[in-house]
Amino acid sequence: MYQQDSLSALEAITQAQRIAFAPMLFQTALCLRNNGVLAYLDSCGTAGATLPSITENSALDEYAVSVLLDMGLSGGIVVYRDQHYYLTKVGHFLLHDAMTRVNMDFTHDVCYQGLFFLDEALKTAKPAGLKVFSDASTIYPVLSQLPAAARASWFAFDHFYSDAAFNAALPHVFASQPARLYDVGGNTGKWAIKCCQYDQQINVTILDLPQQIALAEQNIAQAGLSARIDCYPVDMLSDAALPGEADIWWMSQFLDCFSPEQIVAMLRRVAQVMKPAARLCVMELFWDAQRFEAAAFSLNATSLYFTCLANGNSRFYSAEKFYHCLEQAGFQVERRVDNLGFGHTLLICKATD
Repeated sequence: MYQQDSLSALEAITQAQRIAFAPMLFQTALCLRNNGVLAYLDSCGTAGATLPSITENSALDEYAVSVLLDMGLSGGIVVYRDQHYYLTKVGHFLLHDAMTRVNMDFTHDVCYQGLFFLDEALKTAKPAGLKVFSDASTIYPVLSQLPAAARASWFAFDHFYSDAAFNAALPHVFASQPARLYDVGGNTGKWAIKCCQYDQQINVTILDLPQQIALAEQNIAQAGLSARIDCYPVDMLSDAALPGEADIWWMSQFLDCFSPEQIVAMLRRVAQVMKPAARLCVMELFWDAQRFEAAAFSLNATSLYFTCLANGNSRFYSAEKFYHCLEQAGFQVERRVDNLGFGHTLLICKATD
């Protein structure tokens, strides 16, 4: 999808202007949504609404509504004819599409301020934008300490994409009837809980940072699964000893949090302690494995979150690059399943060393 420069000169310069003013359009869309303008126009349907009527039914005065609507026209969010404004299909999706809402909230609440420091992050290989929230070296130990809106939007973004893929992945992961599964980077415990609900015999161990373990343990206790899910606090980048009794080592949206060198180092440590018949199951979003250009666009944009706020050196990888990391670490892909959920790929791997 990215092999041709197909725009005319006029189309290209138009696109260049849209890029130049992209932050203005983003904030316009957000304000139209959050101040009830999109919802009111949606309720008016094909009748449309005048500026005075829209103003009366929003939280803003006429000046504020008018500048937003003018930019909304240029952004294709609304159209205007016979002194009435009408919601477009773009405006409809900004208002109603769950994926769009999750992406916008994540961009605004988590990324927007920090991205001002993208150039610094690129030059230092450190998450320079994280300074707007914390002086920590990476975002992961402080996720639970983020401001309420940022924390809510981060977890909503993470769960929206992973939850849909989890249900689709379960039959593939449990086809070998594992007795014990290690959930590496278990986060809030959602996958571990789903595993125990899917298979009444499985036992799960979550391997994660101590700060994340504390959050997962609360959710596990609330689900009544503390007897079948235990936790192993560990920094996977450290030299700490790893357990080795799992039949399945599960890593979902975990390895994209690390650089290629770190991925290879961690997987080599896993390969050293795995049982011979055990399998590594990796579920990731690869930008070159997407059916739609919008999905590849979203993944490449989200990679800049990793650069600027998460850790400064990771990203959503291409499948081609990721396969190379697996091979360097001593793993071979036995089976690949694409298009799980909203575009995840499941790789079932065996150690070759």
